[in-house]
Amino acid sequence: MISELFVSLRLNSVKSMEERLTFTAEELELARTLYAQLKDKIASTLEEGDEQKIKQRLMTSIEEHQVHRDVFGLNPIVQGLQTAMLVVDEIGLRRDAVLAILLNPSVQEGIVSIDEVGQEYGISVARILHGLQRILQLYQKNPVIESENFRNLLLSFAEDMRVILIMIASRVNLMRQIRDTDNIVAKQEVSEEAAYLYAPLAHKLGLYKLKSELEDLSLKYLEHDAYYHIKEKLNATKQARDAYISSFIGPIEQKLKEAGLVFHMKGRTKSIHSIWQKMKKQKCPFEGVYDLFAIRIIIDCPVEKEKMQCWQAYSIVTDMYQPNPKRLRDWLSVPKSNGYESLHITVLGPEKKWVEVQIRTERMDEIAERGVAAHWRYKGVKAEGSMDEWLTNIRQMLESSNDNLDAMAQFKMEVENDEVYVFTPRGDLLKFPVGATVLDMAYHIHSKVGSACTGARINNKVVTFRQELHSGDQVEILTSSNQKPKQEWLQIVKTSRAKAKIRLALKETQQKEALLVKEMLERKFKNRKIEQEEAVMMRTMKKLGYKEASDFYRDIAANVLDVSTVIDKYVELQQGEKAVTGDNVARSAEEFVLDNSQLSTLNSQQSDDVLVIGQDLKGIDYQLAHCCNPIYGDEVFGFVTAGGGIKIHRCDCPNAPEMRRRFGYRVVKAKWSGKGASQYQITLRVIGNDDLGIVNNLTSIISKDEKLVLRSINIDSHDGLFRGNLVVMLNDNTRLESLIKKLRTVKGVKQVERL
Repeated sequence: MISELFVSLRLNSVKSMEERLTFTAEELELARTLYAQLKDKIASTLEEGDEQKIKQRLMTSIEEHQVHRDVFGLNPIVQGLQTAMLVVDEIGLRRDAVLAILLNPSVQEGIVSIDEVGQEYGISVARILHGLQRILQLYQKNPVIESENFRNLLLSFAEDMRVILIMIASRVNLMRQIRDTDNIVAKQEVSEEAAYLYAPLAHKLGLYKLKSELEDLSLKYLEHDAYYHIKEKLNATKQARDAYISSFIGPIEQKLKEAGLVFHMKGRTKSIHSIWQKMKKQKCPFEGVYDLFAIRIIIDCPVEKEKMQCWQAYSIVTDMYQPNPKRLRDWLSVPKSNGYESLHITVLGPEKKWVEVQIRTERMDEIAERGVAAHWRYKGVKAEGSMDEWLTNIRQMLESSNDNLDAMAQFKMEVENDEVYVFTPRGDLLKFPVGATVLDMAYHIHSKVGSACTGARINNKVVTFRQELHSGDQVEILTSSNQKPKQEWLQIVKTSRAKAKIRLALKETQQKEALLVKEMLERKFKNRKIEQEEAVMMRTMKKLGYKEASDFYRDIAANVLDVSTVIDKYVELQQGEKAVTGDNVARSAEEFVLDNSQLSTLNSQQSDDVLVIGQDLKGIDYQLAHCCNPIYGDEVFGFVTAGGGIKIHRCDCPNAPEMRRRFGYRVVKAKWSGKGASQYQITLRVIGNDDLGIVNNLTSIISKDEKLVLRSINIDSHDGLFRGNLVVMLNDNTRLESLIKKLRTVKGVKQVERL
């Protein structure tokens, strides 16, 4: 009854073309029979007036044709009665669940409201109907059910555990009724949902009979040929198989009794679905399935004797029948990580047939069936945290005595709400942590969608991207080409994935902005006829209080930092680093006259880099020669140029011998005075092996020294060797010598020299 309504919505069917419900004679007779049986089964749990009210409700629905047949042409009232019988016989539910099932068609048609049901039949019945209604709403979103996320959302939306049990029973009943339907597409979708969604749920709840029926029927409808092939094989061999199991068990029972063991044995044949799965997995025919039937030996003994008696039984079985050592599974010596303990062996019985034998104790069997290592876990169904605990509790209650059914009726699912599940417009289901926002979902879909997100349409209502997501929401992300990621977005998102993508997007945006700002600065500098140098620009950034170039360019782009301020500070620093001192006009040393008062004044100044030229004369205008690039601390001499200025050369300058030989009269003694503070440009030639990472090693040495600035690097590699020029800014030759020594220690470097 409920399942067919789900199917109707799942297939987006419309009711306008469906006929009003009119009972056939067969349906009316079946309904009367089912109603009478159902009344007898649940009579003791009904409250005063229940039977009269529900009977009147059903009669009104029938007489006034208030409900419709489903997409398969099935009668929803008959379906409801059949489902109610299933939940009573197979699951053990009583009054509240049965009333909810029978009232659901009227609630779905809008004839009766859930509030009215609550007032008339009680809160418990209304809660079950509310859970069924919420599940129905999920199906209206046209979800993709082939996901673990949908299964979890389904469970959380159910609210009451009986909703899940009713859904399973309803799907079993529906699968029984659609064998001869002409609606093949609907039949296939129902079967796929049964196999993927409802059978695993039944398995987890310990409803193994219903689970096997769902699997077998879904295989029957989806893979008709395979199902009937296996069924015919089983039917052909059933009598012989039963006789074989008896003949196999008989001698083992006798030997075990003679050994003094207390035990019981079970023999079973695999379901058609299980056999088909084995055939596909092992890629073998029906005859090649090893464990077509299995024997389970369950021993009753104290804990301290468990291993001994299990191995004793193992010894008895393998003495009688030849074991296959490749098929031995010893989870007795070393239990599975989930706690499962058992011995599994496959032996060659009479007629050369393989039989699987499982040996365990009562305690082990209890753990395997009901404990943390329940059967559904060791079969490979994935765990789902608190949801699994909830399902296990339900199963244990179902498998306990009927006296606990009253407690079960009060048992409401309380799952730890640490995750939310939302739908995309296509029906895909996405999982997020509680507190996740629209922006989290946008970045989950794609980085570009996240960076362009302006908001969303949740359940057809427009919201901002700050809106938190809630389970069951259908979310459509809204975007704009003008939107850009912002720093504050990092405080809005919850997931680490979204945070990482935002940081990456911000970095990419900053890089683009930095390029634009660089181009703009270059234009401004050219307009003012100022030559831009990288080293001076880096010093400008630091003087303006920026440690990172990205922050510097970002503030210019955001108009936090004015371009004029940058250029003014740049010019100020550039003028302070000019090589020419004084009034920047080169004059001849011979024209310079220095009186005692001027000498006294100059001596008292704390100039950083002072050249003492000739006979202790200071303050003379000079320029540093470009041929040898002298720096503070080098042995130097002055040379009076033809223009009257003085250029300072290193004593080991390549041009020094020629200047002394031809123009000895122009050479002036010179030496440094004070202390080195200005930065000088030096070029170093480095030669070495072209090893991976060697350039990084060289540059990292320079970057670690805050008083060194790398202005440029030019590397050329050929035949396994590299040659490169490093241009650095430093204070004096002491620091230069230290740098050269460090560079020479780098592995692979063969030569470092100053040019």
